[in-house]
Amino acid sequence: MSAPRPRTTHSSGSPFEASIGFSRAVRIGTRILVSGTAPVEPDGSSTPGDAEAQAARCLKIIVEAVEALGGTAADVVRTRMFLVDPADAAAVGRAHGKLFGSIRPASTMLAGAVLLRPEWRVEIEAEAEVSDAG
Repeated sequence: MSAPRPRTTHSSGSPFEASIGFSRAVRIGTRILVSGTAPVEPDGSSTPGDAEAQAARCLKIIVEAVEALGGTAADVVRTRMFLVDPADAAAVGRAHGKLFGSIRPASTMLAGAVLLRPEWRVEIEAEAEVSDAG
């Protein structure tokens, strides 16, 4: 039996991390996995505004987590966007494109999600691959 690979975790301070038992992001070797990230402000309140503003906040939290574990936005290779309403697709796509337009990770956008707070319009998760095992 081989020894478990070492892993590093990152917390964003989300009120759900401790109660549910998860990390914002986990790094194992060259891989960084970022949990579903909702539009939550540092004080725990929801990001105000439309789906584009909320998506931008989700992406900011994601990039901060990737950077905390030794990566950059350019290392993101996969995103998944969960929308409550398909009418928000263009707005969320604009926020995603502003950050990842030249990086172009593999990406999925799904609509019809039921998220934990009714004011949330979007939740996003990501995966990154960095060049060294850190």
